[in-house]
Parts: sequence; structure tokens; C-alpha cells
Amino acid sequence: MDSEISKLNQKIQQDALFLQDLRREIGKVVVGQEDLINALLVGLIANGHVLVEGVPGLAKTLTVKTLASAISAAFQRIQFTPDLLPADIVGTLVFNPKENTFSVRKGPIFANIILADEINRAPAKVQSALLEGMQERQVTISDSTFRLPELFMVLATENPIEQEGTYPLPEAQVDRFMLKVNITYPSKQEEARVLELMARQTLPQASSAVTVEQVLKARQTADIIYVDDKIKNYVLDLVIATREPEKHGLEKMKPWINYGASPRATIYMVQAAKAYAFINGRGYVTPEDIKAVGFDVLRHRVLLTYEAEAENITSEDIVKGIFEAVEVP
Repeated sequence: MDSEISKLNQKIQQDALFLQDLRREIGKVVVGQEDLINALLVGLIANGHVLVEGVPGLAKTLTVKTLASAISAAFQRIQFTPDLLPADIVGTLVFNPKENTFSVRKGPIFANIILADEINRAPAKVQSALLEGMQERQVTISDSTFRLPELFMVLATENPIEQEGTYPLPEAQVDRFMLKVNITYPSKQEEARVLELMARQTLPQASSAVTVEQVLKARQTADIIYVDDKIKNYVLDLVIATREPEKHGLEKMKPWINYGASPRATIYMVQAAKAYAFINGRGYVTPEDIKAVGFDVLRHRVLLTYEAEAENITSEDIVKGIFEAVEVP
């Protein structure tokens, strides 16, 4: 086993070289936001979608656009607004009066990387237009089904729900995001660098340095990273603790949790941990990898009761308590 892990480590270090180029290009434009960049890279390698939440002006859109610019892939930005229609995303049938026939006009979803900007600005039926594509990697227009590209990733940004003019995302859609990242204001030093970099007419640009083939090859390598049975049981304990906290001595949390995480959380946590291990050049998953991705996987999957909201308890508090209570292998 040790020799196999050693060979896998060498393969990973070789296949992960492109990440250095990717980080370098992103670093030309984006200052700080290491947690966000790591989450985007994990989603890219783990073949998962990422939801980014933060107040306006924190470089959410800029970071996602820069990631797409650094990859030689088809990129589409969809600005979600209250008047957006599902057909504006997936496409529609167009009538040709000369030939008396209908033809399919594909929407912007037929790209490799989709930036769903301010996704919570549009009503639920528009947000739900992404559901089939995000989960099944296909889109149905009229009575025809079309496959999406092999590299297909939705990176969505949203402003906090409390702000005016926003709609809560449907739970079924939220659950299809592998990771949800909450970003905050930069430090004074980081903001000083932002000021120096961005307070000018000519802004820095990222160059295309990575190919789709490199990303797909990295996904294949990350998929064979070793996950011990003890790590799998640790993940199961964490997810089940969101549904039955009393089994881990967290009886006080029971009245605060309306619904716990679904089995999709178990799958996503292992996939994200493999990607995190890949990014760090390892052929095996450790408990630290689970902790590194666990908050982003679980924070949007724990639904709170009214009692929790009345007591100002957040899903972040619940997840933190679970990680502290569940025994680490």
C-alpha cells in the first residue's frame, strides 16, 4: 500500500503542476480571498458547483471571471434579474417561417464555466432552470435532450438574503451546490494592495494558462486518491450528526435543526476532500482534509427551526459544534 501511495503522490505532483499557473494568473488580478480561491479549485477538480455569498464589492464576480479567463474554456456570464426567463438560460425553439420548421437555439448554459451572477435576484422558476443541468449534466428543450460539455461548472454568486430585492434559493437547488463559501471584508493590508492594483484606468488581466484537458486529467487522478474506511466512517458520523445530534452528546442542538444534511453531503464531502488532497499533492485523504472542506459542504445543508433563528443560532454554529463533538479518527 505504501509503495502505491508513493507512486500516486508522484503522479499527483506531476498532474497538479498546472495549478501553479492557475494560481499565478488569478493572483495577477485578485488580492487575498484565499478561502474563495481554494474552494473554486476544489470545485473545479471535484467536478462540483460552488455558491459564493457575500455583500457587494468583495470581488466575488471578479474572482470567478478571472478563474474562467485563466482556463482555455468556453465561458458565459448570466446576470440574474427579476425579469429573466428560463429560456434565457437553457435556450428555446425558434420558428423559421420560410421552411415552416422549428430549430433549437441553445442558451448560455451550453458552456464549460457558467457564472450565475447574483443568482438570488431572479424568481424560483428561473433559478430552477439550472437544476437539470447542474445534476444530470443535460438540458431538455421541448422534447429533445442535449448533453452539456464534459467540463461543466456553475459558479454562482449571491448577496445575503436579507438585502432588498432578493429571493431565497430553492432548497433542491442549494443542495446541488457542492460548496457554499461565505466571504468577508479583506484586512487593511489586503485592501491597501487592492487600492494600489485597482485604482487606475487600466486594470490587470489574467491570461489563459490552463487547458480543459489538464483539468479533466486532474479529475481522473483525484478520483483514485485513497480514502481509508476510518475516514469514510468519520464523514458518515459528521453527516448523520446533523440529523441525529443527540447520538453525539449534542441534545441541545436537536430543537434547532429542522432538517439535516442529505446523503449528497456525504458524497460531496469525500469528493471535495479528495480534490483538496490533490491540490496539496497527496495521494490519500486525512481528517484535516475533511475539516478543511467540511464547513463549505455542510453550512447550506443544515436547515434551522424558528427556535434557532429566535435564539440567533446559525447553521455555522451547528456545524462547528458537530465538528467539535464528533471523534476524529
